[in-house]
Amino acid sequence: MNEALLQKIKSMVEPLVEEKGLELFDVEYVKEGAHWYLRLFIDKDGGVDVDDCTAVSHVVSEMLDEKNPIPQAYMLE
Repeated sequence: MNEALLQKIKSMVEPLVEEKGLELFDVEYVKEGAHWYLRLFIDKDGGVDVDDCTAVSHVVSEMLDEKNPIPQAYMLE
């Protein structure tokens, strides 16, 4: 994925992550085997837990499904 598209995704995702009281640390889009993965790295004081990951995953997934910035299939982590 080119840098411009990564930056676009980061700018789309970051406000949603911040609304949950978290910080978006990094975004990665990689191919591993036959599959593509979009990984969001999040953090907060005291660390993140499964509930934080679940909350972010739900709101980000909905937004990405709606806006569809990545044309091929991928897995959100």
